[in-house]
Amino acid sequence: MKTYTIKKHISSKIKKGNKLLKAGGAILASLIITTSSPIRAQAVLFSFDDIPVYTPFPITHTVSGITAHFSGTGSSYSIQAANVLGFTPAGFSGNVVYPSSINASDLLISFDQKITDFSIMYSVQELGCDTSATMEVRGYLKGAQVVTSYTIAAVPGTWPVDTLKCSLSTGFDSAVVHFYSHPSRCADWGPIFLADNMKVTAYPSGIASPQTFIERLIIPNPVSQSSTISFSISQPEDLKIAIYDMTGRLVKIPYQGFLETGEHRINLGVDGNMFLSGGVYLLKITEKDFAQTYKLVIEK
Repeated sequence: MKTYTIKKHISSKIKKGNKLLKAGGAILASLIITTSSPIRAQAVLFSFDDIPVYTPFPITHTVSGITAHFSGTGSSYSIQAANVLGFTPAGFSGNVVYPSSINASDLLISFDQKITDFSIMYSVQELGCDTSATMEVRGYLKGAQVVTSYTIAAVPGTWPVDTLKCSLSTGFDSAVVHFYSHPSRCADWGPIFLADNMKVTAYPSGIASPQTFIERLIIPNPVSQSSTISFSISQPEDLKIAIYDMTGRLVKIPYQGFLETGEHRINLGVDGNMFLSGGVYLLKITEKDFAQTYKLVIEK
């Protein structure tokens, strides 16, 4: 079983003395945000294990608040078991991305937010080769190519495995995985590859401006019925508030729309109308230059 890395964002400066107030038998945890300085995020793993086998591309998948849209050129790809070839490439497990034909096809991935780091494990079709194919990944921002990286499997042979990576501190929002060139010394090869274990790191949360975007954010925890969060924003913005489960599946959008500068109160609606079971969820607040994720505990 693979491990999901849950992204956790917190502000770089949190006012000391967060209070736990007992009221009506419930505990109220007040999280006071005083700045929105960028923070280095953790890598999020897309293992593909929770996507049903035989699912054809295109697909959209969310993990830990990051949504990725997968598609392909040509015959594209589908989700298959890692042992679909009769064996499992080293490091692969569960479900994987599998080519839908023997013809070359680029793997296309776009994200709902900027990322700074991208990696994906691949295995190319080669049988008893002395060298391996060159794989390429290109990163794009708003359609313009901004970063490129190449990898040749360190240990050639039969269906060799390696990891293709690219990074850019200023961020990119889509990636193309491409079979760049065939092995120089190999008689039995094909221009296709399997893929698994994609990891991405979101662009640092918060805004670069010293002006605080969101402050005095209060999230009641735990929540046992319909509850309200309150906060203040320093500039008018289109804002989205979403609730995800711990696998990254979107379960509720309590609010999405334009808000003026000032104080606001948003009803989370976590009562029986949502049919949410008790447990830990992720509350994500985003706008075009700001993203923060907070823990939300629901008691039933």
